[in-house]
Amino acid sequence: MDNNFISIAKILNFHGIKGEAKVGFSKGRERQIELLKKVYIKKDNEFVEYNVTSVRFHKHFAIIKFKELSTVNDVEEIKGLDIYLPREEIEKNLENDEYLISDLIDMDVYDEDGCCIGKVTQIGENLANNILSIKDANGKEHLVPFVKELVPVVDLKSNKIVINNIEGLIS
Repeated sequence: MDNNFISIAKILNFHGIKGEAKVGFSKGRERQIELLKKVYIKKDNEFVEYNVTSVRFHKHFAIIKFKELSTVNDVEEIKGLDIYLPREEIEKNLENDEYLISDLIDMDVYDEDGCCIGKVTQIGENLANNILSIKDANGKEHLVPFVKELVPVVDLKSNKIVINNIEGLIS
């Protein structure tokens, strides 16, 4: 994936017959999806710009109308593809304690006493929150819910995450 673009949603299917797309997205991105005006879809290894004319929500999905798409067949051509935004657009709208999940990969993880636990290898997602997958020096994988109570410090400049290693979390 091109580092200048970040995937924010996925075209799941068409909706109706007028070229609307049924779009899946991660929990908590409703506001970001609602405000979309221009997005990019990667087709044939090229990012193509699409203009959003309307967004509405139905159940747990967004129904998005793109100016460039007017039929079911048009949406079929992009079905299964990701919707991207430029990285800088996403970064400028982050709050103080918000991070791009992709930036957490490969960060060093320490406990509250300063002992190195390992590195973040991947980020998972469940209904409640994201899950940090941390690999220790022995190659063992540890799963830590990415919540403020357990992960109070994320320092992107120092490439360091501090976790409250409560009993049984990482052993």
